[in-house]
Amino acid sequence: MKKVLVAGAGGFIGGYLVKKLLSTGNVVTAVDVKPLEDWYQVHPEASNFSRDLALLSECENSMDGVDEVYNLAADMGGMGFIENNKAACMLSVLINTHLLMAAKENGVKRFFYASSACVYNASKQESEDNPGLKEEDAYPAMPEDGYGWEKLFSERMCRHFYEDYGIETRVARYHNVYGPLGTWDGGREKAPAALARKVSIAKINGTSGIEIWGDGEQTRSFTYIDDCIEGTLRLMESNIHEPINIGSDQMVSINQMVNILEDIAAISLEREYNLGAPKGVRGRNSDNTLVRELMGWEPTVALEDGLRKTYEWIYGEILAKRDRK
Repeated sequence: MKKVLVAGAGGFIGGYLVKKLLSTGNVVTAVDVKPLEDWYQVHPEASNFSRDLALLSECENSMDGVDEVYNLAADMGGMGFIENNKAACMLSVLINTHLLMAAKENGVKRFFYASSACVYNASKQESEDNPGLKEEDAYPAMPEDGYGWEKLFSERMCRHFYEDYGIETRVARYHNVYGPLGTWDGGREKAPAALARKVSIAKINGTSGIEIWGDGEQTRSFTYIDDCIEGTLRLMESNIHEPINIGSDQMVSINQMVNILEDIAAISLEREYNLGAPKGVRGRNSDNTLVRELMGWEPTVALEDGLRKTYEWIYGEILAKRDRK
């Protein structure tokens, strides 16, 4: 049994992680800047606190007796949010820096940092036919402006706290994590949830079309939440010090994802392409060679299966929201 601090516990991934850690007998301190009523999941078995971990004092207040830290806290969202809130994204560097400082002072043994595929060099993501991004492709550095730079800097901070102070740091580069109980509206949602929402609304309203950002040929790989949690826990228990991909290598275009959602919803839609909307890099995919070699594991949930669960949940949420009005 370990005492574990989960930073960003009120977020999408954090809520699932707290649940899993509790189920395996850990004592969990769950912290998020949001009020408890705004958390995606609240687990009464954990010690739950609303605190701003950008402040060193609040990081110190959260470290008493902690053996391990999982840092998932960040001001982030989908491409629409990232491209229009670069300064806010950069300020998340304070969270990781202050958590590492507090962890060092309190003798924390292991520290996990949730990084992102947004750290990868943009010049390697200019074609929709992306062969897969290897961990080495983060350098020479040319990450996503704002959000990607913060993630890359924080990766380096973890590396140096390991080298200089001996804290066992672990860094995962997540590739587009999605699933039920996540953000699906309001501007911070990512592509799977946004498209599932649009298809659900079209199905419910009986409308015939949806808007797609860009030309729909931009490509990504998407990682189901169960795979994300499994990979995170395996990485934390490993001896891997360098950043590593935690992501599916099942790459699809946005148009192909809409096709899958249409099949799930049993609907056919006309597509209106908004070429001026935020769309990010042209093509991004996870190369899983290293994670297979070092961990003997890689994500296994097919996009079709994960999207079905996500669509069904969002469809239900939309109906429930309407019933409450």
